[in-house]
Amino acid sequence: MGKFIRRFLLLFVLVVGISAAVIYTTVDINTLHNLTRFQPWSLVLALCAIALGMFFDGSRLMHLVRISNERITLYQAVQVIFGNYFLALLTPGATGGAVAQVMFLRHAGVPTGKAAVLVIVRTLLSIFFLALCMPLIFLHDEGIVPGISNDVLMAITLAAFLGIILIVISARRGYLDYLVVRLARRLRECRRRKLFALYRDTKSTKSAISLLLGAPRQMLVVFAESGLNLLCIYAVVPCLLLGLGVTDADWYTVMGRMIFLNMLLYFSPTPGGSGIAEGGFVLLFAAVVPAGTVGIVAVCWRLIAEYLPFLIGFYYTITVFGREFLRRY
Repeated sequence: MGKFIRRFLLLFVLVVGISAAVIYTTVDINTLHNLTRFQPWSLVLALCAIALGMFFDGSRLMHLVRISNERITLYQAVQVIFGNYFLALLTPGATGGAVAQVMFLRHAGVPTGKAAVLVIVRTLLSIFFLALCMPLIFLHDEGIVPGISNDVLMAITLAAFLGIILIVISARRGYLDYLVVRLARRLRECRRRKLFALYRDTKSTKSAISLLLGAPRQMLVVFAESGLNLLCIYAVVPCLLLGLGVTDADWYTVMGRMIFLNMLLYFSPTPGGSGIAEGGFVLLFAAVVPAGTVGIVAVCWRLIAEYLPFLIGFYYTITVFGREFLRRY
């Protein structure tokens, strides 16, 4: 269990250090005054929002598994979700999250191959929902990224959409096979092996795309659940702002910035986006949150939306796989 303890302690030091630094650099003479107005009921509201988000996340996974002709219960699906939070935070780039999902799905009776495809589909649906929201955000929130015009951001988004469409069409029609073979002929042996290894990994992505396109009506329901899941989780911040007495905020902008920030976190190299999440929150919400409290709100958001599910995931991992798993991991 030594390796796990080292990782856990490293994560603990990282989280405490980042949280302390964010709070220390953002407090001022107004902090105490604004905090005395905080209403505890907003924490209950935030917990209800995160619980509802987890319900929708579990429900969409349960329906995804059903589309693949397998069966799991909602409780088993929720275990998968929390297991993902647990291992994602312990590994750089959240790579352990995918491993955890496959493990829990396999424990629930889903074959490993299907489990891997389902994990990819679940991630693709979330990214696709966030990407669809980007144009709406850029049209409404001028100057969301200092120094970069919204026109440039919109162009990048449209280019990404076109790239995704081309990849889907290429995967469906077998064009990728042709391109890989042509490219491999021009490479040296060592690079050719790396290319083929990468290509084998994309087979799961091709299977995921086929699953997405093979049941459009069911996928539409799952996509709606994906959106509700993410919006409920991001609603934690508006709940906290209401507790601080913020009632006149542009809630469209608040939710839009939460979507934008979390889209960036999908590609964060740090465990669970630690550091990037808090820093990005301070930059995006300093003008919205009452003076001297933006760092505290950022830390509270992370505690409720990330670290609480992490602890629940730790419990489920121990319950399902036992302490022996921690010795191996």
